[in-house]
Amino acid sequence: MKWRQLVVGLILTLLLWQGLAWLIGRPILPAPWPVVQVFWTELWGGKLGRHFLVSVWRVMAGIGLATVLAVPAGLALGQSRRLNAIFSPLVYIAYPVPKVVLLPIFLLLLGIGDLSKIVLIATILFFQILVVVRDEASTIRPELIMSVRSLGAGRLAVLRFVYLPASIPAMLTALRLSIGTAVAVLFLTESFATTSGLGYYIMVESWGRVAYTEMYAGVLAMSLLGVALYYLTDWLERWLAPWLHVS
Repeated sequence: MKWRQLVVGLILTLLLWQGLAWLIGRPILPAPWPVVQVFWTELWGGKLGRHFLVSVWRVMAGIGLATVLAVPAGLALGQSRRLNAIFSPLVYIAYPVPKVVLLPIFLLLLGIGDLSKIVLIATILFFQILVVVRDEASTIRPELIMSVRSLGAGRLAVLRFVYLPASIPAMLTALRLSIGTAVAVLFLTESFATTSGLGYYIMVESWGRVAYTEMYAGVLAMSLLGVALYYLTDWLERWLAPWLHVS
C-alpha cells in the first residue's frame, strides 16, 4: 500500500513540477525530464555519485550514533525514577535548544571533516530519540515487569525482554520523525566549510555557477536520500516489531 502511495505521490509531484515549469518558463525552474537526465548522468558518470555516497555515510553514521547512545539512555531513565530525577532537568534544558547553532563550535573543536557533521546530526537526534524512548519506557505497566521478575529475571533481563521490545515502536517512530531533521542538518553542514557532500554539490558546484539543472539534480538526490531513509525505517519496523503488522 505504501509503495502505491509512493508511486502516486511521485507522479503528482512530477505533474505539479512540470506545470510550474511551463508556467514560469524560465531557466531557474527546468522541467523534470532534463533534471532526471542530468541526475542519472551525474550520478553514475559525474561528480554527483561521489557527493551522494559521502552524504549517505554522514547521515547514516549520525543516525546510528544517536540511536546507539540515546536508546540505552532513554531505557535507563525510563526504568529508574532516581536516574530520571537526576538527569531530567538537564534534558529539559537541552532539548528545546536549537543545537544547529553549535555547528561553528563543532567545526572549531572537531574540524571541517566528517566528524563534526556526524556529531552534530547525532546530537540533534539524540535528544529526540531519548525523550520518546524514556517516556515510552516509563509507561510500561508494573504487572508486566513483576511477571517477568517472578520468573527469576534480573534487571538486565527485564531491560532486554520487557523495556526494549516495548520501546522499539516508539524508537522507530522517533527515527522516522527525525529523518527530515537529519537530512536538513546534513544539507546545512555541507553548504560551507567542506568540499564534498550533496549540500556542497547543490550550493557551491551548481548554484554557485548558475547551473540550475545540476542544482535540481542535487536536490532530487537529497530528496531521494530522505525517502530511502524513511522506507528503511519502515523495513526496520517490520523486522524488529513484526507484531505491529499482524492483521
